[in-house]
Amino acid sequence: MRAIEFHKYGGPEVLKVVQAEPPSPEPGQVTIDTAYVGVNFADLKARAEGYRVAALPFRPGLEVSGRIRAVGHGVEGLRPGQEVVALVNSGAYAEVVVAETATVFPLPEGLDLRTAAALPTVLPTAHALLHEVGRLRAGESVLVHGAAGGIGTVAGQLARAGGAGAVYGVVSSTAKAGHALKHGYDEVFTADTFADDIRRVTHGRGVDLVLDPVGGDTLRRGLDALAVFGRLVSFGNAGGAEPWQVGQPELYPQGRSVAGFSILALAQSAPEVLHSLAERAFRTVVDGTVALPITAEFALSDAAEAHRLMGGRTSTGKLLLRATD
Repeated sequence: MRAIEFHKYGGPEVLKVVQAEPPSPEPGQVTIDTAYVGVNFADLKARAEGYRVAALPFRPGLEVSGRIRAVGHGVEGLRPGQEVVALVNSGAYAEVVVAETATVFPLPEGLDLRTAAALPTVLPTAHALLHEVGRLRAGESVLVHGAAGGIGTVAGQLARAGGAGAVYGVVSSTAKAGHALKHGYDEVFTADTFADDIRRVTHGRGVDLVLDPVGGDTLRRGLDALAVFGRLVSFGNAGGAEPWQVGQPELYPQGRSVAGFSILALAQSAPEVLHSLAERAFRTVVDGTVALPITAEFALSDAAEAHRLMGGRTSTGKLLLRATD
């Protein structure tokens, strides 16, 4: 089979097509004949910085859709030939992928394999950020960083469906604002001015909930943009800055709070909770609450081009790799 690996850290050019033996499932696992693979920013950080890389060579990829090729000993409820979507710890950039059954989901009725490949990280993450961790209540205001990306596109729609009173987005450039405005956002600001913009549009009150995948100074400014009793949920450090510490002086005066979420960490610590979360989140696509815009698709062998597009910070929505050229 073909797979994409890197043997050293660097730019997109370090991604290489290799030939490998198809994996066999161990107990509690299945192997999947890949149809589509989702591309995530975590893949780029792994390639460039070694994020979550235990050793080289490394095969990136967190989400895959396809048909079950084989099942391991003790697997129940899944069968060869069944169409599924799965979240994996790594290794999805391949024609055959091995997955733990706890994070393998039968293809939701009414969805195709192409759309399904965009689900495993984006939908449960956005749902958890807003509801399980952020605890959004009807009428509250929300600010989402990365509003034109995969998670941001979904978060805007879910916030609107959840009864948010106002949904504000932050994008890296004005060119992305139009995309975000089509997916649930009332107003969209750029990253350099968002704190001032929030104070202006809320007449100094601030917002009730901030979702931040950037970290560093952006997180600090987001905390300052919170209303009394506001919550900030951190779900990444895309900016690459040293983690910013927050404590009693910042939180006590106005009863603010900070929480965190990682879908990959949840998959390791509480896979049964993730399974339930994912099923709830997937229903929002099936029932039409959320639309997942897939804005670019590449052949598996062109994974480097997908990384160049995402790394250039000009992409919007979700990017996919297809197993067939």
